[in-house]
Amino acid sequence: MSKFFKGFTLIELLVVITVIGLLSAMVLVGLSGVRARGRDTRRVADLRNLQNGLEIYFNKNNTYPSSLSDLGAQLGQLPQDPLNREPYTYYYGVSSDGLHYTLGALLEDEENSALDNDLDSDPYDGLTCSDPYYCIGL
Repeated sequence: MSKFFKGFTLIELLVVITVIGLLSAMVLVGLSGVRARGRDTRRVADLRNLQNGLEIYFNKNNTYPSSLSDLGAQLGQLPQDPLNREPYTYYYGVSSDGLHYTLGALLEDEENSALDNDLDSDPYDGLTCSDPYYCIGL
């Protein structure tokens, strides 16, 4: 009586595991750029929301706040950067008369299309608004 074993050999299993590992590594490397673009999209959206909050603050007080924490005290919680670490934080500058402001964020993707339509200088707080900084203001 002979015994027949149905299954895979150790070599076959190792080859399959190696191929799956290589494919997974390639997918993860490809997704890192997508994740960075997603975080940049959130940063731009957060700045637009802050801009709306600044306009509400201005309508109530006839001046822009001296800091973002002043805005947060009136409107509630301020948005947090997706990475929540330096240097990816939000920047705010206001003119001495309180009638003009600039908001900025450092983007991870230096080729982001949002950089084509932003401010390239900030006379109020000395922020570096050239690429890859995304800046908006009034």
